Amino acid sequence: MSTYQKALSASASASAVLALLLATACSPEPGASGTGGGAPPKPAAGGSALAAVDTLTVKGRAPKTGYEREKFGRAWSDVDRNGCGTRDDILARDLTGVRFTGGRCKVASGTLADDPYTGRSVDYVRGRSKVDIDHVVALSDAWQKGAQKWDPGTRLRFANDPLNLLAVDSTANRRKSDGDAATWLPPNKAYRCAYVARQVAVKKKYGVWVTAGERDAMKRVLAGCPGQRLP
Repeated sequence: MSTYQKALSASASASAVLALLLATACSPEPGASGTGGGAPPKPAAGGSALAAVDTLTVKGRAPKTGYEREKFGRAWSDVDRNGCGTRDDILARDLTGVRFTGGRCKVASGTLADDPYTGRSVDYVRGRSKVDIDHVVALSDAWQKGAQKWDPGTRLRFANDPLNLLAVDSTANRRKSDGDAATWLPPNKAYRCAYVARQVAVKKKYGVWVTAGERDAMKRVLAGCPGQRLP
């Protein structure tokens, strides 16, 4: 073999070795996606309510000492300055067939066609209503989990934030009282994922913490609907 032929042979061998090393380095590990080992479970979506639970602070419940409804400002204040109180804003948003009295604000009647807490239809008539406006994260619950440290303006905004308010069946709402996800969930099981997602969204927005039991309850519900997004 000539000197030239030996050089070509050595060069080809070196190229083959290099190609083999590169192929080995770039090969997927056994069990990775695209191989016979099967893909690992997908984590919760980045914008999902389930993923957001882990961003909430976990602490013990503080005493309820000092809590009064008035600490969150005058009930149903016109915080958005549209000329209407928050209660009527939410009624107008959540009811169907709305009729007003005495101007454009006061809701006289309407129908809560699909009450989120019970799934039933509930008629609303001003003055003898079976519809409440619920704080999804109860004010006293928030008070025991951080709100007692807030300034009055923040508490006022929290109490009137549409994200934290729903028109609901009054009986179900009063059974809920100031319960969190560990102590009360809507009887309407079809709404539980959306309900817990809304609680997570409110607590994340305002920095309200959760207890360990509450966090675990939130995860149990949302594990059944991992694609549920924050409202």
